[in-house]
Amino acid sequence: MSVRSTMTAIPIVFFALLLVAQTPKPHAKVVPLKKTGNGIQPILTGPPETVTMKSGYVVLEPGRSVGRHSTEHHEEILIVLEGQGEMVFHDGSTMPIKANSALYCPPETEHDVRNTGTENLRYVYITAQAR
Repeated sequence: MSVRSTMTAIPIVFFALLLVAQTPKPHAKVVPLKKTGNGIQPILTGPPETVTMKSGYVVLEPGRSVGRHSTEHHEEILIVLEGQGEMVFHDGSTMPIKANSALYCPPETEHDVRNTGTENLRYVYITAQAR
């Protein structure tokens, strides 16, 4: 490496270190859970609030669903607090869900969550980057 290329690299490395030093680090916090107008309340929204994790609190009224979506490059866990429903997958298959259970969805899983019960379905979802 020549002196000239070394002189060019030094400011770039310094700038990169400066950016890393200024990036806020996640910190502990408490988030009260409450039902919102659309039934979905973000809890953690990803960096810089967390390293990669995102989460939310969902309250679905009877007969409602969150809508079809994919986990993409994330894995997801749903922790069901109250009620019952089903997870519907892209091929039409379903998985029953009920209070006091947890469901895992691997990356690249297209699904929907529906409330099939007579009371609100309440759950927390947590996603994290798979790779």
